[in-house]
Amino acid sequence: MRIGSLFFTTLREDPSDAEMPSHRLLLRAGYIRPLGAGIYSLLPLGMRVNAHVTQVIREEMNAIGAQEMLMPVVHPADLWRETGRYDQIGPEMGRFHDRGGRDMVLAMTHEEVVTDLLRKLVSSWRQLPQQVYHFQTKWRDEPRSRGGLIRVREFTMKDAYSADRDEEGLDHSYRLYYHAYTRIFARLGLTTIAVSSDVGMMGGSQAHEFMAFSEHGEDSLVICDACNTASNRQVARVRKATPAKEAPLPVEEVETPNAPTIEALAKQLGVGPERTAKAVFFVDRDGRLIVAIVRGDDDVEETKLTNAIGARDLRPAREEEIRAAGMVPGYASPIGAKGALVVVDDLVAASANLVVGANKEGFHLKNVNLPRDFSADHTVDLASAKAGDACLSCGGALRLEKGIEVGNIFKLGTRYSAALGAVYADDAGVTHPIVMGSYGIGVGRAAACIAEAHHDEKGLAWPAAVAPFDAQVALLGANKDPRIEAAAGDLERAASAAGIELLIDDRAESPGVKFADAELIGSPWTITISPRSLDAGGAELTRRSDGERSIVALDQLLAHIDGAKRAERERIETELAERGFPATYRGAHAAG
Repeated sequence: MRIGSLFFTTLREDPSDAEMPSHRLLLRAGYIRPLGAGIYSLLPLGMRVNAHVTQVIREEMNAIGAQEMLMPVVHPADLWRETGRYDQIGPEMGRFHDRGGRDMVLAMTHEEVVTDLLRKLVSSWRQLPQQVYHFQTKWRDEPRSRGGLIRVREFTMKDAYSADRDEEGLDHSYRLYYHAYTRIFARLGLTTIAVSSDVGMMGGSQAHEFMAFSEHGEDSLVICDACNTASNRQVARVRKATPAKEAPLPVEEVETPNAPTIEALAKQLGVGPERTAKAVFFVDRDGRLIVAIVRGDDDVEETKLTNAIGARDLRPAREEEIRAAGMVPGYASPIGAKGALVVVDDLVAASANLVVGANKEGFHLKNVNLPRDFSADHTVDLASAKAGDACLSCGGALRLEKGIEVGNIFKLGTRYSAALGAVYADDAGVTHPIVMGSYGIGVGRAAACIAEAHHDEKGLAWPAAVAPFDAQVALLGANKDPRIEAAAGDLERAASAAGIELLIDDRAESPGVKFADAELIGSPWTITISPRSLDAGGAELTRRSDGERSIVALDQLLAHIDGAKRAERERIETELAERGFPATYRGAHAAG
């Protein structure tokens, strides 16, 4: 392709609203353009990366025996009502009416649709197991679109679904996808870690997220190097210290002026924050006020709270809502509260003689004990894990890392098949619900994460497997030396025959502009054809990753590039095999 005909333009300045490197560089290099908040067009460069990411995913899905199909993006709402999710999911779901007045939804995910197909197509144990997947557009009305393709409202997702006869079969399918995902992300040039995660709106018994390490990630990962375990901070549990046994002391009101924070309170009273408890307030979608109580040295983990009370769409409570329940912001506690749901961390329940708010401006209460002084509707683990906390499994010190979710896998079990009546008959004619799994990868998000991991101050630096072109060709002095265009034409034809993709920069621009754009666009190689290079015996070949340059004969250029690409793939395959993830893995399946 000639760059003069490419539908794109580069930007010389960083967009003012682009905070993450991937967002900034994908905009600057002409890969994407925004249409609205969280809605992007993929320009040809972006589409080429998207296609290459898709192909890697497709190859690995096919390798484990999954079959590609395509399910609709528009669903009848009644199907979602059958599983209960139509009313459970909040405003992030796109809802509309067709011309007949029927309730319809835009696909957020496809569990309902694939389960509907299973109940129509599968009747016997002999038809199981099944593995299917598709690439389809999704809509989720995210409240905070950010980071370019990292968090958007419209996106392309690879969904895969497994259907098995029993939990043993599901366990096997889960391992298949775990294996395939590890291979996918390694081939895409991403360093990932699989962490235990919340099942969220998907439901089921178990989930893992594949996280790409990134300092700009919005997820916190809790990692124990001692026993090699990891989880999302949203669900991470830690080994909590057992508080010292103390006899409950009489409650004492103390004046604490200008102490609305735990830090100020602890300093004023001369106690550690672990001797205090704090109240954090939320409101659910039904308007119910929730008071979450943790020790002063802890923070409330909202996902744990949500799961404990079965609520969704929590938001921070407003001051007037807190006061209406008889509590005073900055000096609040459940003591004397009216009409609020009180959820207490288990460490607070086990701690004696804590300092809490007196629900009176400038005053706190000392020596408060549960359940003597107030009651809890729920006592659960509410606290967010912190760096240095003890691992629940081995007691080792935990560390925190930032990451971006690029894939997830779920053991759905019979969550959807039972609701929709997707059953099979065993060899005795007895019916059982189909046991299911769900497995997703966001294609655009994966591309953005690759950009996050592979760039420098000059621009993008794509791995060979996903780069829009194998090489960018800079023609210098073509208007003065006919050898330049002749060499470019010969190279272009040879590359087309060899299946190597070139972007030829034949613009009447300065060498500086051409080289700057080549570095910004980020193909693995830049080929410079100039009178000087031809006089030296060929073209100058520059590797984007490290800037290494050499003169290579024109008839050897493509072989050099192809050989480097093959060597990189072989290196990745060797590393995967050494880690226990070889190219071929199916194992013994539960098929009869």
